Amino acid sequence: MSEQTEHNQRGVVIVGAGMAGVQTAVALREQGFDGPLTLLGAEPHQPYDRPPLSKAVLLGKAEDSAFDVDFEELGIELRLGTEVTGLRAADRELDTEAGPVPYEVLVLATGAEPLTLPGTEGVPGVHLLRTLDDAARLRPVLAAAPRAVVVGAGWIGAEFATAAREAGCAVTVVEAADRVLAGALPAEVAAPMARWYEEAGAELITGAKVAGIEEGRVLLADGRALPAGAVVVGIGARPATGWLGGSGVERGPDGSVTADAYLRTSLPGVYAVGDCASFPSGRYGKRLLVHHWDNALQGPRTVAANILAEVGAGAGEAGEVYDPVPYFWSEQFGRFVQYAGHHGGADTLLWRGDPAGAAWSVCWLRAGALVAVLAVGRPRDVAQGRKLIEAAVPLDPSKVADPATPLKSATA
Repeated sequence: MSEQTEHNQRGVVIVGAGMAGVQTAVALREQGFDGPLTLLGAEPHQPYDRPPLSKAVLLGKAEDSAFDVDFEELGIELRLGTEVTGLRAADRELDTEAGPVPYEVLVLATGAEPLTLPGTEGVPGVHLLRTLDDAARLRPVLAAAPRAVVVGAGWIGAEFATAAREAGCAVTVVEAADRVLAGALPAEVAAPMARWYEEAGAELITGAKVAGIEEGRVLLADGRALPAGAVVVGIGARPATGWLGGSGVERGPDGSVTADAYLRTSLPGVYAVGDCASFPSGRYGKRLLVHHWDNALQGPRTVAANILAEVGAGAGEAGEVYDPVPYFWSEQFGRFVQYAGHHGGADTLLWRGDPAGAAWSVCWLRAGALVAVLAVGRPRDVAQGRKLIEAAVPLDPSKVADPATPLKSATA
Protein backbone atom coordinates (compact mmCIF):
# COMPACT_ATOMS: atom_id res chain seq x y z
CA MET A 1 0.00 0.00 0.00
CA SER A 2 1.42 3.40 -0.96
CA GLU A 3 1.85 6.13 1.63
CA GLN A 4 -0.70 8.31 -0.20
CA THR A 5 -3.29 5.52 -0.24
CA GLU A 6 -2.75 4.92 3.46
CA HIS A 7 -3.23 8.64 4.18
CA ASN A 8 -6.42 8.74 2.14
CA GLN A 9 -7.77 5.85 4.19
CA ARG A 10 -6.83 7.61 7.41
CA GLY A 11 -8.84 10.71 6.46
CA VAL A 12 -9.83 13.49 8.83
CA VAL A 13 -10.39 12.75 12.52
CA ILE A 14 -12.12 15.28 14.78
CA VAL A 15 -11.72 15.02 18.56
CA GLY A 16 -14.75 16.47 20.32
CA ALA A 17 -18.42 16.12 19.36
CA GLY A 18 -19.69 19.46 20.62
CA MET A 19 -20.68 22.41 18.44
CA ALA A 20 -17.16 23.00 17.07
CA GLY A 21 -16.52 19.35 16.23
CA VAL A 22 -19.92 18.69 14.66
CA GLN A 23 -19.84 21.89 12.63
CA THR A 24 -16.34 21.10 11.37
CA ALA A 25 -17.52 17.71 10.13
CA VAL A 26 -20.61 19.21 8.48
CA ALA A 27 -18.59 22.05 6.91
CA LEU A 28 -16.08 19.58 5.44
CA ARG A 29 -18.86 17.71 3.66
CA GLU A 30 -20.59 20.90 2.56
CA GLN A 31 -17.34 22.24 1.12
CA GLY A 32 -16.65 19.08 -0.87
CA PHE A 33 -14.47 16.81 1.24
CA ASP A 34 -15.37 13.24 0.31
CA GLY A 35 -12.71 11.28 2.19
CA PRO A 36 -13.05 9.31 5.45
CA LEU A 37 -14.35 11.49 8.26
CA THR A 38 -14.48 10.37 11.89
CA LEU A 39 -15.95 12.26 14.84
CA LEU A 40 -14.92 11.13 18.33
CA GLY A 41 -17.11 12.09 21.28
CA ALA A 42 -16.22 11.34 24.91
CA GLU A 43 -19.86 11.37 26.05
CA PRO A 44 -22.28 8.53 25.22
CA HIS A 45 -25.04 10.91 24.09
CA GLN A 46 -25.81 12.00 20.57
CA PRO A 47 -23.97 15.30 19.98
CA TYR A 48 -25.93 18.20 21.45
CA ASP A 49 -26.01 21.97 21.82
CA ARG A 50 -24.98 23.42 25.19
CA PRO A 51 -26.85 26.73 25.63
CA PRO A 52 -30.23 25.05 26.29
CA LEU A 53 -28.70 23.11 29.22
CA SER A 54 -28.93 26.15 31.53
CA LYS A 55 -32.42 26.95 30.29
CA ALA A 56 -34.95 24.57 28.69
CA VAL A 57 -33.25 21.27 29.58
CA LEU A 58 -32.55 22.31 33.16
CA LEU A 59 -36.16 23.39 33.71
CA GLY A 60 -37.62 20.24 32.15
CA LYS A 61 -38.97 22.05 29.08
CA ALA A 62 -36.85 19.84 26.81
CA GLU A 63 -35.35 16.39 27.24
CA ASP A 64 -32.19 17.16 25.31
CA SER A 65 -30.75 19.50 22.71
CA ALA A 66 -29.38 17.06 20.14
CA PHE A 67 -28.14 18.53 16.87
CA ASP A 68 -30.35 17.91 13.87
CA VAL A 69 -27.59 16.25 11.85
CA ASP A 70 -27.86 12.96 9.96
CA PHE A 71 -24.30 11.73 10.46
CA GLU A 72 -24.88 8.48 8.58
CA GLU A 73 -26.27 10.25 5.53
CA LEU A 74 -23.28 12.61 5.51
CA GLY A 75 -20.87 9.70 5.73
CA ILE A 76 -19.53 10.80 9.10
CA GLU A 77 -18.39 7.94 11.33
CA LEU A 78 -19.57 8.88 14.82
CA ARG A 79 -17.83 7.14 17.71
CA LEU A 80 -19.48 8.02 21.01
CA GLY A 81 -18.17 7.20 24.45
CA THR A 82 -14.65 7.38 23.06
CA GLU A 83 -12.31 9.36 25.28
CA VAL A 84 -9.01 10.29 23.68
CA THR A 85 -6.08 9.99 26.08
CA GLY A 86 -3.07 10.94 23.99
CA LEU A 87 -1.65 12.06 20.68
CA ARG A 88 1.41 10.54 18.99
CA ALA A 89 2.21 12.96 16.21
CA ALA A 90 5.13 10.96 14.79
CA ASP A 91 2.76 8.08 14.04
CA ARG A 92 -0.23 10.33 13.27
CA GLU A 93 -2.27 8.36 15.77
CA LEU A 94 -4.54 9.05 18.71
CA ASP A 95 -4.65 6.88 21.79
CA THR A 96 -8.06 5.86 23.11
CA GLU A 97 -9.26 3.15 25.50
CA ALA A 98 -10.63 1.35 22.43
CA GLY A 99 -7.25 1.37 20.74
CA PRO A 100 -5.29 3.67 18.42
CA VAL A 101 -7.07 5.87 15.86
CA PRO A 102 -4.92 6.89 12.86
CA TYR A 103 -5.44 10.18 11.06
CA GLU A 104 -4.19 12.10 8.05
CA VAL A 105 -5.53 15.42 9.31
CA LEU A 106 -6.58 15.99 12.92
CA VAL A 107 -8.94 18.62 14.33
CA LEU A 108 -8.86 19.37 18.06
CA ALA A 109 -12.32 20.49 19.18
CA THR A 110 -12.40 19.31 22.79
CA GLY A 111 -13.97 22.47 24.19
CA ALA A 112 -13.56 23.60 27.77
CA GLU A 113 -14.15 22.04 31.15
CA PRO A 114 -15.57 23.86 34.17
CA LEU A 115 -13.26 24.90 36.99
CA THR A 116 -13.95 23.19 40.29
CA LEU A 117 -13.59 24.47 43.82
CA PRO A 118 -10.71 22.58 45.46
CA GLY A 119 -11.89 20.21 48.13
CA THR A 120 -15.47 19.99 46.87
CA GLU A 121 -15.11 16.93 44.67
CA GLY A 122 -17.48 14.24 45.85
CA VAL A 123 -19.32 16.44 48.35
CA PRO A 124 -23.05 15.61 48.11
CA GLY A 125 -25.18 18.34 46.61
CA VAL A 126 -22.36 20.12 44.72
CA HIS A 127 -22.99 20.50 40.99
CA LEU A 128 -21.33 21.80 37.85
CA LEU A 129 -23.35 22.66 34.75
CA ARG A 130 -21.52 21.80 31.56
CA THR A 131 -22.89 18.52 30.21
CA LEU A 132 -26.24 16.93 29.51
CA ASP A 133 -25.65 14.59 32.45
CA ASP A 134 -25.00 17.61 34.70
CA ALA A 135 -28.34 19.11 33.66
CA ALA A 136 -30.10 15.75 34.18
CA ARG A 137 -28.74 15.53 37.73
CA LEU A 138 -29.73 19.09 38.55
CA ARG A 139 -33.23 19.04 37.08
CA PRO A 140 -34.94 16.98 39.81
CA VAL A 141 -33.02 18.92 42.45
CA LEU A 142 -34.43 22.20 41.16
CA ALA A 143 -37.87 20.68 40.83
CA ALA A 144 -37.78 20.00 44.58
CA ALA A 145 -37.16 23.77 45.03
CA PRO A 146 -34.42 23.66 47.67
CA ARG A 147 -32.45 26.66 48.83
CA ALA A 148 -29.67 26.93 46.27
CA VAL A 149 -26.29 28.62 46.50
CA VAL A 150 -24.51 29.63 43.30
CA VAL A 151 -20.76 30.19 43.53
CA GLY A 152 -19.75 32.73 40.92
CA ALA A 153 -21.57 35.79 39.56
CA GLY A 154 -20.43 35.49 35.96
CA TRP A 155 -22.52 34.70 32.90
CA ILE A 156 -23.22 31.06 33.82
CA GLY A 157 -23.92 31.95 37.48
CA ALA A 158 -26.51 34.53 36.43
CA GLU A 159 -28.14 32.11 33.99
CA PHE A 160 -28.39 29.37 36.59
CA ALA A 161 -29.73 31.79 39.22
CA THR A 162 -32.35 32.82 36.67
CA ALA A 163 -33.41 29.20 36.11
CA ALA A 164 -33.42 28.45 39.84
CA ARG A 165 -35.66 31.41 40.59
CA GLU A 166 -38.00 30.35 37.78
CA ALA A 167 -38.14 26.90 39.38
CA GLY A 168 -39.16 28.46 42.68
CA CYS A 169 -35.87 28.07 44.54
CA ALA A 170 -34.55 30.57 47.04
CA VAL A 171 -31.16 31.57 45.61
CA THR A 172 -28.01 33.09 47.07
CA VAL A 173 -25.16 33.97 44.69
CA VAL A 174 -21.69 34.24 46.20
CA GLU A 175 -18.92 36.07 44.34
CA ALA A 176 -15.30 36.37 45.49
CA ALA A 177 -14.74 39.61 43.57
CA ASP A 178 -16.28 42.87 44.72
CA ARG A 179 -18.78 42.90 41.86
CA VAL A 180 -20.57 40.81 39.26
CA LEU A 181 -18.88 39.94 35.95
CA ALA A 182 -15.55 41.17 37.33
CA GLY A 183 -13.52 39.32 34.72
CA ALA A 184 -15.73 40.28 31.80
CA LEU A 185 -16.88 43.91 32.01
CA PRO A 186 -15.78 47.25 33.51
CA ALA A 187 -17.30 48.07 36.88
CA GLU A 188 -19.52 50.87 35.57
CA VAL A 189 -21.04 48.61 32.91
CA ALA A 190 -21.60 45.67 35.25
CA ALA A 191 -23.12 47.81 38.02
CA PRO A 192 -26.65 47.95 36.53
CA MET A 193 -26.61 44.17 36.17
CA ALA A 194 -26.04 43.68 39.89
CA ARG A 195 -29.45 45.19 40.54
CA TRP A 196 -31.10 42.49 38.46
CA TYR A 197 -30.38 39.88 41.16
CA GLU A 198 -32.38 41.71 43.83
CA GLU A 199 -35.19 42.48 41.39
CA ALA A 200 -35.44 38.74 40.67
CA GLY A 201 -35.50 37.87 44.37
CA ALA A 202 -31.98 36.40 44.43
CA GLU A 203 -29.56 37.38 47.19
CA LEU A 204 -26.16 38.56 45.94
CA ILE A 205 -23.11 38.47 48.20
CA THR A 206 -19.95 39.97 46.69
CA GLY A 207 -16.43 40.13 48.11
CA ALA A 208 -17.00 36.78 49.78
CA LYS A 209 -14.66 33.84 49.37
CA VAL A 210 -15.85 30.29 49.88
CA ALA A 211 -13.80 28.54 52.56
CA GLY A 212 -15.44 25.16 52.08
CA ILE A 213 -18.60 23.28 51.23
CA GLU A 214 -20.19 20.66 53.43
CA GLU A 215 -23.34 18.71 52.79
CA GLY A 216 -26.18 21.18 53.23
CA ARG A 217 -24.17 24.37 53.64
CA VAL A 218 -21.54 26.67 52.18
CA LEU A 219 -18.89 28.06 54.52
CA LEU A 220 -17.56 31.54 53.79
CA ALA A 221 -14.13 32.81 54.75
CA ASP A 222 -15.68 35.45 57.04
CA GLY A 223 -17.27 32.73 59.16
CA ARG A 224 -20.78 32.82 57.73
CA ALA A 225 -22.53 29.56 56.88
CA LEU A 226 -25.14 29.57 54.12
CA PRO A 227 -27.74 26.79 54.11
CA ALA A 228 -27.79 25.05 50.74
CA GLY A 229 -29.92 22.20 49.48
CA ALA A 230 -27.93 22.46 46.28
CA VAL A 231 -24.68 24.20 45.36
CA VAL A 232 -23.83 25.07 41.77
CA VAL A 233 -20.25 26.10 41.02
CA GLY A 234 -19.90 28.48 38.08
CA ILE A 235 -16.46 30.05 38.41
CA GLY A 236 -15.28 29.72 34.83
CA ALA A 237 -13.86 27.14 32.48
CA ARG A 238 -10.49 26.09 31.12
CA PRO A 239 -9.65 24.54 27.75
CA ALA A 240 -9.94 20.75 27.92
CA THR A 241 -6.40 20.13 26.69
CA GLY A 242 -4.70 18.29 29.55
CA TRP A 243 -4.59 15.11 27.48
CA LEU A 244 -2.23 16.85 25.01
CA GLY A 245 0.66 16.92 27.48
CA GLY A 246 3.82 15.60 25.84
CA SER A 247 2.23 15.60 22.38
CA GLY A 248 4.19 18.51 20.98
CA VAL A 249 1.07 20.65 20.57
CA GLU A 250 1.94 24.13 21.80
CA ARG A 251 -0.34 25.48 24.51
CA GLY A 252 -0.53 28.85 26.22
CA PRO A 253 -0.50 29.67 29.96
CA ASP A 254 -4.31 29.52 29.92
CA GLY A 255 -4.19 25.95 28.62
CA SER A 256 -5.45 26.86 25.16
CA VAL A 257 -3.97 25.36 22.02
CA THR A 258 -2.10 28.26 20.40
CA ALA A 259 -3.47 28.08 16.88
CA ASP A 260 -2.21 30.40 14.15
CA ALA A 261 -4.31 32.70 11.97
CA TYR A 262 -5.41 29.68 9.90
CA LEU A 263 -6.32 27.69 13.06
CA ARG A 264 -3.34 25.39 12.53
CA THR A 265 -1.48 24.12 15.58
CA SER A 266 2.29 23.76 16.02
CA LEU A 267 2.08 20.23 14.56
CA PRO A 268 1.70 19.57 10.82
CA GLY A 269 -1.77 18.41 9.80
CA VAL A 270 -3.31 19.32 13.17
CA TYR A 271 -5.91 22.09 13.57
CA ALA A 272 -7.73 23.44 16.62
CA VAL A 273 -11.09 25.19 16.87
CA GLY A 274 -13.65 26.36 19.41
CA ASP A 275 -13.26 26.73 23.17
CA CYS A 276 -9.97 24.82 23.32
CA ALA A 277 -8.09 27.10 20.92
CA SER A 278 -6.78 30.66 21.01
CA PHE A 279 -5.99 32.54 17.82
CA PRO A 280 -4.19 35.77 16.88
CA SER A 281 -6.59 38.58 16.01
CA GLY A 282 -5.25 41.12 13.55
CA ARG A 283 -8.32 43.25 14.24
CA TYR A 284 -7.56 43.53 17.94
CA GLY A 285 -3.80 43.06 17.88
CA LYS A 286 -3.77 40.27 20.45
CA ARG A 287 -4.42 36.57 20.92
CA LEU A 288 -8.05 35.78 21.77
CA LEU A 289 -9.54 32.82 23.62
CA VAL A 290 -13.29 32.92 23.05
CA HIS A 291 -15.48 30.58 25.11
CA HIS A 292 -18.73 31.26 23.32
CA TRP A 293 -21.16 29.46 21.03
CA ASP A 294 -20.69 31.70 18.00
CA ASN A 295 -16.94 31.04 17.92
CA ALA A 296 -17.65 27.29 17.87
CA LEU A 297 -20.05 27.87 14.98
CA GLN A 298 -17.88 30.17 12.84
CA GLY A 299 -14.41 28.67 13.30
CA PRO A 300 -15.24 25.28 11.73
CA ARG A 301 -15.93 26.87 8.34
CA THR A 302 -12.39 28.26 8.28
CA VAL A 303 -10.90 24.97 9.45
CA ALA A 304 -12.79 23.05 6.76
CA ALA A 305 -11.67 25.47 4.03
CA ASN A 306 -8.04 25.21 5.15
CA ILE A 307 -8.13 21.42 5.35
CA LEU A 308 -9.45 21.31 1.81
CA ALA A 309 -6.71 23.70 0.73
CA GLU A 310 -4.20 21.29 2.29
CA VAL A 311 -5.45 17.87 1.23
CA GLY A 312 -8.73 18.10 -0.61
CA ALA A 313 -10.54 19.61 -3.54
CA GLY A 314 -8.92 22.99 -3.06
CA ALA A 315 -5.35 21.72 -2.86
CA GLY A 316 -2.88 24.46 -3.61
CA GLU A 317 -5.22 27.33 -2.73
CA ALA A 318 -4.23 29.99 -0.23
CA GLY A 319 -5.42 29.48 3.34
CA GLU A 320 -8.33 31.35 4.92
CA VAL A 321 -7.55 33.60 7.87
CA TYR A 322 -9.80 33.42 10.95
CA ASP A 323 -10.35 36.84 12.52
CA PRO A 324 -14.01 37.12 13.58
CA VAL A 325 -15.82 39.77 15.55
CA PRO A 326 -16.51 37.73 18.72
CA TYR A 327 -20.18 37.53 19.68
CA PHE A 328 -22.26 36.01 22.46
CA TRP A 329 -25.57 36.35 24.19
CA SER A 330 -26.95 35.57 27.64
CA GLU A 331 -30.53 35.27 28.85
CA GLN A 332 -30.79 36.29 32.48
CA PHE A 333 -33.42 37.71 34.81
CA GLY A 334 -35.87 38.33 31.97
CA ARG A 335 -33.33 40.20 29.86
CA PHE A 336 -31.56 39.38 26.60
CA VAL A 337 -27.93 40.50 26.79
CA GLN A 338 -25.73 40.53 23.69
CA TYR A 339 -22.10 41.45 23.19
CA ALA A 340 -20.00 41.80 20.04
CA GLY A 341 -16.32 42.61 19.68
CA HIS A 342 -13.55 42.99 22.25
CA HIS A 343 -13.33 46.11 24.43
CA GLY A 344 -9.77 45.67 25.67
CA GLY A 345 -7.72 48.62 24.45
CA ALA A 346 -10.73 50.88 23.86
CA ASP A 347 -10.20 54.56 24.69
CA THR A 348 -13.85 55.73 24.76
CA LEU A 349 -16.98 54.32 26.41
CA LEU A 350 -20.39 55.67 25.39
CA TRP A 351 -23.83 54.84 26.78
CA ARG A 352 -26.97 54.57 24.63
CA GLY A 353 -30.02 54.82 26.85
CA ASP A 354 -30.58 54.73 30.60
CA PRO A 355 -29.01 51.68 32.32
CA ALA A 356 -31.81 51.85 34.90
CA GLY A 357 -34.30 51.17 32.12
CA ALA A 358 -35.29 48.04 30.26
CA ALA A 359 -33.19 48.67 27.15
CA TRP A 360 -29.73 50.21 26.83
CA SER A 361 -26.37 49.70 25.17
CA VAL A 362 -22.71 50.48 25.72
CA CYS A 363 -20.30 51.17 22.87
CA TRP A 364 -16.52 51.08 23.07
CA LEU A 365 -14.45 53.05 20.56
CA ARG A 366 -10.75 53.07 19.80
CA ALA A 367 -9.32 55.91 17.74
CA GLY A 368 -12.86 56.82 16.74
CA ALA A 369 -13.89 53.38 15.45
CA LEU A 370 -16.25 50.95 17.17
CA VAL A 371 -14.48 47.92 18.68
CA ALA A 372 -17.22 46.47 20.92
CA VAL A 373 -20.88 46.85 21.82
CA LEU A 374 -22.97 45.41 24.64
CA ALA A 375 -26.74 45.62 24.37
CA VAL A 376 -29.56 44.87 26.77
CA GLY A 377 -32.85 44.58 24.91
CA ARG A 378 -31.48 46.47 21.89
CA PRO A 379 -30.63 43.72 19.37
CA ARG A 380 -30.37 46.14 16.44
CA ASP A 381 -27.44 47.86 18.12
CA VAL A 382 -25.51 44.59 18.10
CA ALA A 383 -26.52 43.61 14.58
CA GLN A 384 -25.48 47.00 13.21
CA GLY A 385 -22.52 47.25 15.56
CA ARG A 386 -20.95 44.01 14.31
CA LYS A 387 -20.94 45.36 10.78
CA LEU A 388 -19.41 48.64 11.92
CA ILE A 389 -16.69 46.80 13.83
CA GLU A 390 -15.87 44.76 10.73
CA ALA A 391 -15.77 47.91 8.59
CA ALA A 392 -13.64 49.82 11.16
CA VAL A 393 -15.16 53.11 10.00
CA PRO A 394 -14.84 56.35 12.07
CA LEU A 395 -17.98 57.22 14.04
CA ASP A 396 -19.43 60.44 15.40
CA PRO A 397 -19.44 60.04 19.23
CA SER A 398 -22.44 62.34 19.63
CA LYS A 399 -24.49 60.19 17.27
CA VAL A 400 -23.31 56.99 18.95
CA ALA A 401 -24.43 58.34 22.33
CA ASP A 402 -27.91 59.19 21.00
CA PRO A 403 -30.09 56.09 21.52
CA ALA A 404 -32.59 57.42 18.97
CA THR A 405 -29.96 57.39 16.21
CA PRO A 406 -29.44 53.97 14.60
CA LEU A 407 -25.83 52.91 15.00
CA LYS A 408 -25.53 52.39 11.26
CA SER A 409 -26.24 56.12 10.88
CA ALA A 410 -23.57 57.19 13.37
CA THR A 411 -20.70 57.34 10.91
CA ALA A 412 -18.59 60.49 11.06
